[in-house]
Amino acid sequence: MLGLGIAGVAAAPPLQRGLESFLGAASDKDPTGLTDLLPNGGGFRYYSVASSVPHKSASTYRLKIDGLVDRPATYSLAELRSLPQTRMVRDVQCVTGWRVPGTPFEGVRLSGLLDAAGVRPTARAVRFTCFDGTYSESLTIEQARRKDVLVALRMQDKDLGHSHGGPARLYVAPMYFYKSAKWLSGITLTDEVEPGYWEKRGYDVDAWVGDSNGRDDEPTA
Repeated sequence: MLGLGIAGVAAAPPLQRGLESFLGAASDKDPTGLTDLLPNGGGFRYYSVASSVPHKSASTYRLKIDGLVDRPATYSLAELRSLPQTRMVRDVQCVTGWRVPGTPFEGVRLSGLLDAAGVRPTARAVRFTCFDGTYSESLTIEQARRKDVLVALRMQDKDLGHSHGGPARLYVAPMYFYKSAKWLSGITLTDEVEPGYWEKRGYDVDAWVGDSNGRDDEPTA
């Protein structure tokens, strides 16, 4: 029994990585959405509101910043990677109830991209769009400028894969995970908050963990 236990411990990491790889690939091709219900990637579950999501490579990915800014810009993945990177380790909390503790994220602070674009005084909010063609999110200017809001390029010390929203996604550390839009392609400065995909379906616009959506989860830390 002891020998089997030791063998199980030794085999667990490769088996887990294999399962994560299989489920991640399967979820991209699953029209039923059933694979989204399975835990994967260290406790994560994959969600997409689009029937399919195109893949973007390091050479084809672009992030556009426009709207109420003085200097609209378009960044390649290489250009985003060349900017100062911030790493933080926080819990991830989904509004459906699951939590993944101590998850590392790395990327560019959104506030730095906003400063580079020159936000106009009339801007009050930021709208995020995604290359799945369906999902969107919003933050107020004050929320977007927090130090714990990133355009994330890495998660769990690996480059963001497609199933986790790569090559780049939004990461809003103190809010429920639906605010952290995957497959990020556009950042638009607007004069008011535009409710995102889930907010139009009844979710809270201000999605602070433990203080919204009728839940009482512990704040992420």
